[in-house]
Amino acid sequence: MSANPSERPEDEPSSKAEATLKATFFRPHDDLHIHHGHLPHWRQPHVTYFVTARLADSMPQEMLREWQIRRDAWLAAHGLRKPGDIHTLPEDQQHEFHAAFTLQWHQWLDAGFGECLLRREEVRDILVTRLMSESSLDAWVIMPNHLHALVAPEDSTLGEVLQSWKGGSAFEINRLLGRSGPLWQKEPYDHIVRSEAQFQHYRRYIAENPIKTALYPHEYAVGLGKQRFKVASAFAECFNQSPCG
Repeated sequence: MSANPSERPEDEPSSKAEATLKATFFRPHDDLHIHHGHLPHWRQPHVTYFVTARLADSMPQEMLREWQIRRDAWLAAHGLRKPGDIHTLPEDQQHEFHAAFTLQWHQWLDAGFGECLLRREEVRDILVTRLMSESSLDAWVIMPNHLHALVAPEDSTLGEVLQSWKGGSAFEINRLLGRSGPLWQKEPYDHIVRSEAQFQHYRRYIAENPIKTALYPHEYAVGLGKQRFKVASAFAECFNQSPCG
């Protein structure tokens, strides 16, 4: 394990982690800004986001094109022109969409396509330091080719937080490796958390992600705010005993 000043001693599985984030949820009657790419992006001030950012080579382009064609056909069949309109559908159809497309997208990430630079500890530690610089960070995990995090920006926008994480780490990682060019895929996946139940679901998802993909401890990093865990099972055990924080 590297001597990273931002790390604390790893906890035993029986320890209770201390959260830094007071979750705030989607407000359906307040103003909402939606912008579009391959995925819809919803923005509200003072809410908690579940964020996924992936490396530029983490998904084969032919797979993405096929996925987009099938997604657009599904949207058209339901009378929609763009993903940002999903929220206008009944809840069961929204679940159908996410089961067919959002879930598959995350499954492809976990398959470990690409060079998987974040599997390397010296590369991963640069990103860990960047993540921990955000005071509203809650649960997070760095996988070999992507990251997941819960964050609730207060004094900045989500875009500014992601720019600090991705742009700042890309510069340092490229310098470390003696290379240049894009490191991260430009468009992240982000979702405004709807409820306390969903918030706890995402926490468990983050904690269990390395376990479900059978990664070894030297291949990932996981934590809660500025607290880093040696193994994902210790983090997951925290949730099994009682809610963290």
